[in-house]
Amino acid sequence: MKIVTVETLQGCNYEELGVVTGSTIQSKNFVSDFGQGLKSIVGGELHSYTDMMEKARNKATQRMVDAAVRLGADAVIGVRYTTSAIMAQAAEVLAYGTAIKYKN
Repeated sequence: MKIVTVETLQGCNYEELGVVTGSTIQSKNFVSDFGQGLKSIVGGELHSYTDMMEKARNKATQRMVDAAVRLGADAVIGVRYTTSAIMAQAAEVLAYGTAIKYKN
């Protein structure tokens, strides 16, 4: 499955099947969250949060691809990601784009 951020594919003939999405909500456990809070005092990358968000993006992307496959798509174009805080220790990651099917 081709996944691209561009809005159109030049030189390709395709039909748009519709918007597809995938999302997940991730949280850290209290012990990890406490440790990262201490890390924020001295500065630097919060590795466990970076890892959590990478896993969340991958899961959201896979769910978006699964939705595209159910529509019979060959690719998803115009892919975007957004995040939002659900509560103090949880974040949602949403992946969305337009599912397309190549025409012969």
